[in-house]
Amino acid sequence: MNKYRQIGKYVVSDFLTAAIAWLVFNVFRYHDLVIYESTSSLGEFLTYPKVLLGQIVIPFFWLIIYYFSGYYNWPLERNRIGELWQTLVASVIGVIAIFLILVLDEIPRSYEIYYHFLFEMFGLHFGLTYLCRLGLTSRYLKQLKGGKYARKVLLLGIGDRVMQIARQLEHIGYRVQGFIRVDASEKKAEALHSVGGDVADLPRLLQTFSVDELIVATEILDGAEMSRFLYSLYRYKMPIKVWIDKKSIPFSKVRFRTVSGVPLADITENNFSPAGKNLKWLADKLISVCVLLFLSPVYLYIAWRVKKDSPGPVIYKQERIGYRGCPFFIYKFRTMYVDSEENGPMLAHEDDKRITPFGAILRKYRLDELPQFWNVLKGDMSLVGPRPERRYFIEQIVQKAPYYYLLHNVKPGITSLGMVKYGYAGNVEQMLERLEYDIIYYENMSLALDLAILAYTVKTVITGKGV
Repeated sequence: MNKYRQIGKYVVSDFLTAAIAWLVFNVFRYHDLVIYESTSSLGEFLTYPKVLLGQIVIPFFWLIIYYFSGYYNWPLERNRIGELWQTLVASVIGVIAIFLILVLDEIPRSYEIYYHFLFEMFGLHFGLTYLCRLGLTSRYLKQLKGGKYARKVLLLGIGDRVMQIARQLEHIGYRVQGFIRVDASEKKAEALHSVGGDVADLPRLLQTFSVDELIVATEILDGAEMSRFLYSLYRYKMPIKVWIDKKSIPFSKVRFRTVSGVPLADITENNFSPAGKNLKWLADKLISVCVLLFLSPVYLYIAWRVKKDSPGPVIYKQERIGYRGCPFFIYKFRTMYVDSEENGPMLAHEDDKRITPFGAILRKYRLDELPQFWNVLKGDMSLVGPRPERRYFIEQIVQKAPYYYLLHNVKPGITSLGMVKYGYAGNVEQMLERLEYDIIYYENMSLALDLAILAYTVKTVITGKGV
């Protein structure tokens, strides 16, 4: 199912219910609560400037509230309890905001009427919104169980237990495309599907068949063996879930959830809340615009100094690997002499002769990274996130740390925990050491952590502690 079409259904429903709730609230307000001496009819009251403005603006206001609550982030993963909780929290926040902005300054017959205003507005909005959402979600879940919008998965594991898991998954709307033998010692079982093979066949199967997720359900692997196996799957850059039973998951922090009572742990999804992700996106855009506008004189001065310092272009661009493994061009002020990598990719290091005199100053204060605010505005990067690397070095890193691929599940950043705690890496071994900080960031992503990293970065820029 197209997720954008499903999002559209909820957006239209939320817009209409917000508009209807505000209209009905104003009808109640006119008849029972507020005296407008200059208003002689309901029609005149409903066209009163403040009321009419609310009728036009408030539905859009609610869509903004719902967006930043993260409600539209996962349109294909719905449940009724989550629906109730998200609608309740968003309704409380939105109603209080509207009450304070548009209603509180009215002069009622009695201040007790304010309580009527508040509870009537909340009851109307929450009731209408939740009932419509519940209808959409119930219909979607019913169609999902009927197999209309099934998520296609490959089950990694073979055996009687895996067959039972497959039946449970298909009962709640998954479509098992086939089974992958994880280990030669796995016992065979009656196959339900034609697609199958060993782990070595995974690349071919993923190219041949439409697959949305990988679900690991094998009993053969445990502990360190399971960890190594899961690491090897990250290269496929798709959601990986692990079936949870009495055995412990070999990770300290995973996103654990149940789907209609089925226990799955998503080991490729970090713990950053949907609301936090949306606020991070907004902060990225706003801060990038402000930096590009207000620091434009600084950009011009640096460009002039780079050009004066050595011949060559002012801006240096280089291909890096970003979100979901997609390549993009990162932009920097040039800090090295032209043709500094004639003999192939090389990392910068302390006392590197390839770095120009002014380039050393830029690197010390991290000012060479300023053009990347354009990358953030374009959507290639974020303000905070693991630093993007070149494919050449990634191929070396994953030989020793396959879990590096996890970092491709988030946008790379201008600054990172690895950069503020470790600094620049001069070789692959140092990149592996810095990777540990980036994995810590990935497992603990939050707005508070982003703010802390930004504060450390500002300190680095001011004190010149960059390497």
